[in-house]
Amino acid sequence: MTRIALALVLAAALLTACGEDEPDTASSAAATAAEPAAFPVTIEHKFGSTTIEKAPTRVVVAGLREQDSLLALGVVPVATTEWYGNHPGAIFPWAETALGDAPKPEVLSFTDGIQFERIAALRPDLILAVYSGLTKKEYDTLSKLAPTVAQPPGQVDWGSSWQDEIMTVGRAIGKPKEAERLRDETQAKLDAVKKQHPEFQGQTAAVATPYQGIYVYGPQDARSRLLTDFGFTFPDALRDIGGKAEFGGNLSSEKLDLLDVGALVWFADAGPEKKIRDNDVYSRLAVSREGRDVFLHETGELYEATSFVSVLSIPVLIDQLVPKLAAAADGDPATKTD
Repeated sequence: MTRIALALVLAAALLTACGEDEPDTASSAAATAAEPAAFPVTIEHKFGSTTIEKAPTRVVVAGLREQDSLLALGVVPVATTEWYGNHPGAIFPWAETALGDAPKPEVLSFTDGIQFERIAALRPDLILAVYSGLTKKEYDTLSKLAPTVAQPPGQVDWGSSWQDEIMTVGRAIGKPKEAERLRDETQAKLDAVKKQHPEFQGQTAAVATPYQGIYVYGPQDARSRLLTDFGFTFPDALRDIGGKAEFGGNLSSEKLDLLDVGALVWFADAGPEKKIRDNDVYSRLAVSREGRDVFLHETGELYEATSFVSVLSIPVLIDQLVPKLAAAADGDPATKTD
């Protein structure tokens, strides 16, 4: 899958980072002391392992989501890589409080691949590419600039979970115990959702979007993982979607019945939504007849948070997405999900 195609699947569109203002920002890692005995630390990843000798002071995010973990841990990166949203510094609304009065990071573009020259000019002492599709060649190049932490081993590209990200970032910047605390606090919030919504248990759920037909996110994708964190089960019939190497894949029109799940989240604007609802096959499925589908238009905080799952965005998802899922999972078409 090309990078542009990937971004179209991941979000509404790729937006070229403008880098306006380009302040001479410095990571606040130096100002936030590392935990005792945190360094040196060796982190395993897809391409082997990386050893970080001391607390970094200039962190560059070459992945697409790690800024949230950094900010939650009190560190402002010198640069982020913009995925979508067109937010200054690639800092989303739910992360603004964690950023505080610190200058916005410089923004790197993802449109044509990793911007090695710009990263080199930033003089990083740590590069994070946990939520990424980094290749071995790209990893080798980045590693010549600074210690680089790639995506987790044994998972598909773009398949890291929010738990992977907070724990990996925490270890990399010398705050493993603080990262563990944030992970456990966030998990407790998700466990509370399960208790409040026992109807989610035993029901299947999936996320899809009308990209090149119908694209379904696989079980290792962050969106699918979010639904299982809420208590749903990923459908067995869709478990192999995309094969072993991709985070999702396309569903042929003759297999639309595989979307007949307990709750189905769609990323679709008004026009595509109408086409989906009017589809002869889909409209006859129980997921449609019983109002078990949730359509999220590709704009606004909820849509952005559903793709940008992190310790900082999960409270938004609990507040805004869970009620919609509850309305969908009850199987009553009179209960509106919009």
